[in-house]
Amino acid sequence: MRSLRWLAFVPVAGRVPMYARLIWALAADARVPASRKAILAGAAGYVLIGRDLIPDNIPILGGIDDLAVVVLAVELFLDGIPDEILQEKIDELEIDFEAFRRDMDQVRRLTPAPVRKIIRRLPDVLDEAGRLVNQTKIGPRVRSWITDTRPGRA
Repeated sequence: MRSLRWLAFVPVAGRVPMYARLIWALAADARVPASRKAILAGAAGYVLIGRDLIPDNIPILGGIDDLAVVVLAVELFLDGIPDEILQEKIDELEIDFEAFRRDMDQVRRLTPAPVRKIIRRLPDVLDEAGRLVNQTKIGPRVRSWITDTRPGRA
């Protein structure tokens, strides 16, 4: 039964380039919360670093964890975009809004509800961490430590 759900994802996969442009446009928009952008950065880091839950050299299964992380990150990213900004970008890119909604519903059906419930808490955790960093005024110190280029400080 689960494999039939994955087969239904094939038409959505054909529209990935169009949705990638949408995600890029949203990520570049200053009105989109930084916590949502951090989710995309985390997913990209997971995929690029190569430390996988399932090693990539295992046929078929090796790529599923990467795909799952990306799908969850995109779903969570899009869930946090204010409707007016999302609609604006969809209109700018001439994306059929109803097809977009159907595709996103299809993607959501692939994600088990308990996983979605846990993952949906991530932006709030990131927002709270950001508030704590701002309150403690540690942000500028960490930033200067990271960007310090003096010899012996790397």
